[in-house]
Amino acid sequence: MTAGGPERLEDVLAQVRACRLCVTSPLGKPLPHEPRPVIRGRKTAQIAVCGQAPGIRVHRSGLPFSDPSGDRLRGWMGVTAEEFYDEDRVAIVPMGFCFPGYDANGSDLPPRRECAPLWRARVFGALPELALLLVIGSHAMRWHLPGIAQRSMTETVAAWADILGRPAVAPSVLPLPHPSWRNSGWLKAHPWFEMDVLPVLRARVRQLLR
Repeated sequence: MTAGGPERLEDVLAQVRACRLCVTSPLGKPLPHEPRPVIRGRKTAQIAVCGQAPGIRVHRSGLPFSDPSGDRLRGWMGVTAEEFYDEDRVAIVPMGFCFPGYDANGSDLPPRRECAPLWRARVFGALPELALLLVIGSHAMRWHLPGIAQRSMTETVAAWADILGRPAVAPSVLPLPHPSWRNSGWLKAHPWFEMDVLPVLRARVRQLLR
């Protein structure tokens, strides 16, 4: 909020895209490369995709979910790429806005700790039309579902119906596993996700996109 009311989303996003806090005042080791924050959305968006952080491909392209994980996520949602990247209707707000780098084993590090406390409330405060948050992976679940997401990721996703149907909670929240192809084994072991969750996800998304 500003003295004159809610902040304009355009102003908040401009500040996010100029942010270098993880280099100039990092919590821990500084970001090992030049920041390139990735975030999308306009104030009319009704759906927010809340994932972890950009991978190296997205860091290079600047386009979130421009990889096989994005293909799978769009399949889960039942949307075309054109619909998914329509910023008037879909915001993409990861927990960390920059590619965090790799750990010693070559896996992506967790989202930077600087991003969420500094920016998350301001970004969502400037998205007044949101009706549905798709909360993807454990990092996003712990932020958006405090208490509930102290369970395992599987337990949190399994409680999807209770979470989505919570009274007096707006916007609605739907927890999802990460759409990475590394999670194919999880999907095979939990067929209820595709049978029970995805039809509801697609119906809710289609209702909002109309």
